[in-house]
Amino acid sequence: MSAVIQSPVPDLGAPPTEAFLRFENVSKVYPTAKGPYTVLDGIDMAVNQGEFMCVIGHSGCGKSTLLNMVSGFATPSEGQVVLHGNTITRPGPDRMVVFQGYALLPWFTAYENVYLAIDSAKPHLPEREKKEIAREHLAMVGLTEAAEKKILQLSGGMKQRVAIARALAIRPEVLILDEPFGALDAITKEELQEELLTIWNTQKCTVLMITHDIDEALFLADRLVMMTNGPAAKIGEIMEISFPRPRNREEIMEDPLYYDLRNRALDFLYSRFAHDDTE
Repeated sequence: MSAVIQSPVPDLGAPPTEAFLRFENVSKVYPTAKGPYTVLDGIDMAVNQGEFMCVIGHSGCGKSTLLNMVSGFATPSEGQVVLHGNTITRPGPDRMVVFQGYALLPWFTAYENVYLAIDSAKPHLPEREKKEIAREHLAMVGLTEAAEKKILQLSGGMKQRVAIARALAIRPEVLILDEPFGALDAITKEELQEELLTIWNTQKCTVLMITHDIDEALFLADRLVMMTNGPAAKIGEIMEISFPRPRNREEIMEDPLYYDLRNRALDFLYSRFAHDDTE
């Protein structure tokens, strides 16, 4: 078992002509009463198809803004985000988002939330096929027995399972996870991490995930993108996490290289780019 630490280097992925998803000199500036506020500055990065990439950094470093430009909820002030050679300008069913706050319709059942997504994205599918896809994806996240329960009857972990099933049911090319497990207890969080990897190993969509949890990133990701502090945040370093897949949590945590990677990330976040709460 091996892991490799990638030091800060200008090569942030595959050549632009070959990359599945590219950030090309992306900056984001918001107007404020005090003048322009630069959130992100000069982001260049390539993401490979089928890759699981985590993004980490202190609050205010533009992590959500970065991924909102992939989903199409935000657009760059400069530069462009390119998927399959096409500039992203708006949301689309090829990119699905799972939020920390679930974003489910509480008056619907778990099944109805998943079915609605399929019906909206693929209205021309036969009714029977849409129903089968909804049931299949609820089964993937272990919610067959809870399919007819209203969202308000479900625990936090079950709600997040519904959100993941809904996102994956339309078979997106890019799955965007905005700190999806941050509000969950430790046991539920680990269970969902395991389930997410199992599903990802099957579907092999490209995953971009925001996290504040270094251990979570080391277990899930192929690469960890570490952001410098805002304003005008940049990519400070990208760490390769080459533990073989499928991954076993216990085996990884027994490998000394796991702690080399962990210490490298901790040094970046809390020494080199320590967050000054007095700012």
